[in-house]
Parts: sequence; structure tokens; C-alpha cells
Amino acid sequence: MRVLPEGRLSYGIQLPVQSQSTMFAEPWEARAGPADLVEIARAADRLGFAYIAVCDHVAIPRRLAAAMGTVWYDPVATLAYLAAATERVRLLSHVAVAALRHPLLTAKQYATLDRLSGGRLILGVGAGHVREEFEALGVDFAARGALLDETIDALKAALGPEEFPAFRGERFAFAGLGQAPRPAQVPRPPLWVGGSSAAAVRRAAERGDGWLPQGDPRDRLPGQIARLRELRERAARRDPGCAEPAEIGAIAEPLYVGAPGWEVGRRTLTGRPDRLAESLRAYAAMGVDQIQVRFRCRGRAELIDQMAAFAAEVAPHLDD
Repeated sequence: MRVLPEGRLSYGIQLPVQSQSTMFAEPWEARAGPADLVEIARAADRLGFAYIAVCDHVAIPRRLAAAMGTVWYDPVATLAYLAAATERVRLLSHVAVAALRHPLLTAKQYATLDRLSGGRLILGVGAGHVREEFEALGVDFAARGALLDETIDALKAALGPEEFPAFRGERFAFAGLGQAPRPAQVPRPPLWVGGSSAAAVRRAAERGDGWLPQGDPRDRLPGQIARLRELRERAARRDPGCAEPAEIGAIAEPLYVGAPGWEVGRRTLTGRPDRLAESLRAYAAMGVDQIQVRFRCRGRAELIDQMAAFAAEVAPHLDD
């Protein structure tokens, strides 16, 4: 179920403001709000970004709040809000902690989002990592991997073309229950699986339409991609739904187009657009279909300027 153009390295962006972990948020985001999100989403829409992404946490325990922050916008509400302000760009949950919710509830929310947006949803799901979040919602944290596997299977049924979907697993079972509106995308919205553990790679290969690695460094990606493709080929022998290759993503290093006049950090890729494009083309050579980019910036205006410079001067050379 491919949604990205073949033979091209697409690029998308995890939106700022909506999640404010100290590990990646810029200082200006603490003062920002909905108006900033809308303008950045509109910029991504007109500049050719493949998707805008929003992350998911229900509640952050006090022990993690200093590092993770407590600002995590709800992905369904945020993407629906931004769908009304955009026209083309895809809407990605990167990632929804799907095991925290019953799949019928998740299907209702995301099917509605897909219908309202005219078929722009990409449902990204992951296992989650915050134990207290699961415990507060009465979900078994230790069983989250197996729970996510079944949730994905149930979501494929619930988001499919049938108004009265049917599914029976160990934890979830439903039949004879109608849900409408149905998603705009047929047979269903694409489902990408996030995570870089061995279990996550296996899950993406056997159940996903795409893979969203969680920050794998460049030297680790080729091995991960080779493993995913091997598992995908095995899965295709049992499940025709896995016959199509999974769309493979990567999170690129932080970027700054041009010569920054301020300290952007040693890991940030900076310099001339042609140099940046040359560096990023290495992802395509590994077999990556889309890169998620993040720009160092000191405010909304500088971020949009960086996005525009990337789209005009770097992106045209990603496929040279």
C-alpha cells in the first residue's frame, strides 16, 4: 500500500510545539501555540513536504517530566485541526501508542480524520515506553508488544472497506457493529510501524505498510533495512498482504541550510544546499524511501525560512 512516489526520496517533518521533550524541542517552542502550528503546517503543505507528524503521550509521570516535558498535544485532535488548514500534505501519527486504546475506538477516531481530510491519513503506531501511562489506563505494560500486534490486526479490519467489520483475537473480538463514516482511502489508510528494536522491525515487516525507525544512526540502518526486507519476504509467503515492499523511513540529522550565525550543535548538518543534498542522498542509497527532517531554528520565522530553503535548494537534488 504505497503512498509515496516511487524512485524519489520524499521528506516530511515532525511538527514542533506539539511535543516538547527537552531532547529535541527548541527554546522558542515553550512560548508557541496553535497559531504557530497552523503556519508551519501551511508552509509544509505549500513547500512539498510529504507529511506533517504529531506524536502521542497521554500523561507523563513526574519521574520523566524533566526530560520529556508534559506538553504532548493529542494527535487526533491536532491533525484534525491542521487538516482544516491544509490541502495536500499527509497527516501522520508518529507514533500513536495504539495499545493504550481499544482498536474500535482508534478506528473511529482515525477513520473520521481520514474522511475529514479527504484521505490524507497515515496511521503510525508504536509500542510505547512509559510504564505509568499504561498502568494508569489499566493496560498491561509487560504485554504491550503482543497487544500491539493484535491491535494492528484488529485495526486493519476495522479501518477496511466493511461498514460492519469483523475480527476475533485473544484480546479483542467484534462483529455486527457498524462504524461510519468509513475512511476515504480504500481499501484502508496506510499503517506504518514505528520502533527500532528487533520486535519493532519484525512487526513492521510482518504487519506494516511502512517502517518508522526511531533515530537509528546511519551506520546501523543498512543492517536494519536488510533484516526488515528478509522478514518481509518470509511474511509474503504466508500473507499476500506483505507482497508489496514496506515503505522505509529514517530520521535525518538536524539540518541548517546555509552557514548558521549561531551555535547549532556538532551533529547538525550545515552548509551549501548541494552539500546537504549529497549527504542526504546516502539515505536513498541505503533503500530509504522518506526522511524525516528537523531544522535548527530560533523561532517560527526562521523555521519556515529553513523549510523554504530546503524545498527550493536541497530537495530538487535529493534524487540526482
